[in-house]
Amino acid sequence: MDNVVAPSGRWQGESLGGVAVFRGIPYARAERFGAPEPVAPQDGVCDATRRYAIAPQLPGRLENVMGRADLLDQSEDCLALTVTAPEDVELGSCPVLVWLHGGAYLAGSGQWNLYDADQLVRETRIVVVSVSYRLGALGYLRAPGVSAGNLGLRDQLAALRWVRAHIAEFGGDPERITVSGQSAGAQSVVALLGIAEARPLFAQAIVQSAPFGIGFQSHRHAERVGAMFLAELDADPFTAAVPELLAAQGRTVRRMAGPGALNSAPPFLPVADADPIPDERTWRQAVHDAAADLRVVLGCTAEEARAFYGGPHPVFGKVRRLPLVGERTTSAVQRLIGRKAFEDGLFRFADELTDAGATVYSYRVGQLHPANPYGACHCIDLPLLYGSGSTWATSPMLVPLVPPEIDALGVRTRRYWGEFVHTGEVGDTTWRPHRRGSRFAQQLP
Repeated sequence: MDNVVAPSGRWQGESLGGVAVFRGIPYARAERFGAPEPVAPQDGVCDATRRYAIAPQLPGRLENVMGRADLLDQSEDCLALTVTAPEDVELGSCPVLVWLHGGAYLAGSGQWNLYDADQLVRETRIVVVSVSYRLGALGYLRAPGVSAGNLGLRDQLAALRWVRAHIAEFGGDPERITVSGQSAGAQSVVALLGIAEARPLFAQAIVQSAPFGIGFQSHRHAERVGAMFLAELDADPFTAAVPELLAAQGRTVRRMAGPGALNSAPPFLPVADADPIPDERTWRQAVHDAAADLRVVLGCTAEEARAFYGGPHPVFGKVRRLPLVGERTTSAVQRLIGRKAFEDGLFRFADELTDAGATVYSYRVGQLHPANPYGACHCIDLPLLYGSGSTWATSPMLVPLVPPEIDALGVRTRRYWGEFVHTGEVGDTTWRPHRRGSRFAQQLP
């Protein structure tokens, strides 16, 4: 199974303890600020054992919380995916999970070792496709005459089309595709639910920690960010070197964060009423109209904001050190921000989907170790699903857990995800589908 002949080419992957992994498969090509275009079939046998270059990016703002992925080359030629499948799978037989990474639309990659799916596939016998897409200004800039925005989202659509057309040769069933994502990737999944051309490409969805309180950008706000970026760049955006683009992007991010970096909303976001996202009213109606047979897992962590404000933050770090009231004050503000940015919108969306006929399973992830200062922060769900205990061993948000403990903590979550991808349901009868007005959420791990 580590040698696959598909319409896209002949791919030589590698066998890893019962799973076959095919890395760095290009699904599209794109010029700078251009739409993604399909790639021609590859000639000869293609090496799919090496990780592809990742989208140009600066270090992620949560690197001090999650830990650092293995370093990889960066390139504008970054539209690639990794397929991980059971080694003995029959063609077209296994349900498929398509994974869209997070990172505030500024960082991350489907090629990261933190998102390897070997363990998840080994335990659940699903096929996992991890997608990379364009980030930051190269993926989400909206500026007249330069880019209309949403290029990263269009990349994700192109990846879904590739999966639909080619996944059967890797053992995946193109009729049983679940699209999933975390943080920015989760917001992307939410966007895809209301895009008409996307809906035939997947049957189910998993939405992990989507920033519902931020939503999509308006044209006005996106173009304000775009103008700020172009002023910081002070060069032709079509010919400027990538380091220049990233430096201007970094300055734009810092300016948009404001005094004390209190504004944690990403400056580069999907834009409403810009291809492929329709205007908000049309988008909501499309979500409603396509929800009748939809099944969704929808959730967040119990303390999302601690990832952004729980470490050495320029304002919250000082407040936290105040005697008597410091810790209580920062905890209360973090809970409020987490509720407004993530949880309240999650349950509103669960109500909307349920009213439209969808089946929704809601969850909440709690802390993994009481001694860890980040608690149940944003991203704490990721090591429960992807990578392995050894991959996440140095993650600050997991200290003092050791690799076997990290692996053991994720067993139930991986089983739930596998059951849902296979059947659209969760086998645990204590995890009841959402009902309008309910705040019930299955506690994980």
